[in-house]
Order: sequence, then structure tokens, then C-alpha cells
Amino acid sequence: MKKYKTSEYKTDLVQEAAVAYGYQNFDDVGIFRLMDISQKGISFKIFDNLAKKFPFTMQDWADFLHISGKTLSRYQKEEKSFDILQSEKILQIEMLYQRGEEVFGSSDNFLIWLQSENVALGKTKPQDLLGSVFGISLLMDELTRIEHGVLA
Repeated sequence: MKKYKTSEYKTDLVQEAAVAYGYQNFDDVGIFRLMDISQKGISFKIFDNLAKKFPFTMQDWADFLHISGKTLSRYQKEEKSFDILQSEKILQIEMLYQRGEEVFGSSDNFLIWLQSENVALGKTKPQDLLGSVFGISLLMDELTRIEHGVLA
């Protein structure tokens, strides 16, 4: 993974996972390669790099991934990889993060949005939707609306 100065630091889970699983060019990581990465399973180490970007607890992550906190701790201790469904969810959340950075111009602004009650989402905090594939899709759609100036 490329090293950045603190002010430029960016972790790209999808890029990191792509390299870890033998894909050298992130620009070519399409849906079939993401499926392949998911099938092989995201390692806890790669997941941990993503988790550090967010202000969520490990219990929050366990809830998003629909596993117990104890199971998540065991994955960490045993350096296990996640199953396909959990790996897909991790990749989807990473792609949401990347999209949020693009739309809001910084990770800080995106994380504020993610934790703030949102009228367009029925007064729900966007982070409360991360446990569902449909919720993540809704958030991606909302980011597109924000990008185009359609706020409600």
C-alpha cells in the first residue's frame, strides 16, 4: 500500500484487497473481480484498515455484519477471513466511503453526514442503514442526489 503524509493519508480497502488477491490495477477491478475478492474472503487485517476510518465501535461493525461481537473478536484473534456475505458488505461500505469522500470533498465531512439525522432519509442517521444492502444502496443514491443538488 502506498504511504502518504498524514495530511494525505488515504486507505483504499478495495485497492488493498485487489492487490492482496492478485489484481494489480485498481482501475480494472470491476464487478467480477469484486465478486472474486468477496468469494476468497476479506481478511481481518484488511477489514481493520477500513474500520479505523470510521468512528464506529467493534460492536457497531458486528451489528452491520450481522455477527456477534464475540465472533468478531475471534476473527481478530485468529486472523480469520470473513465469509462471502460479510466480505461483500465490507466492500460495499468501503465503496460508500469512497463515494462519500468524493461528494463531500473530505472524509471528515462525509463522516459528519453519516452520523447526522437526515430528513431525506426519514430523520434517520445514514449510519443506521449500514446493516442492510438495501440501506447502503439507498445511501449511494442519496449521495448522487446530493452531488447533483437534489437535497430532498
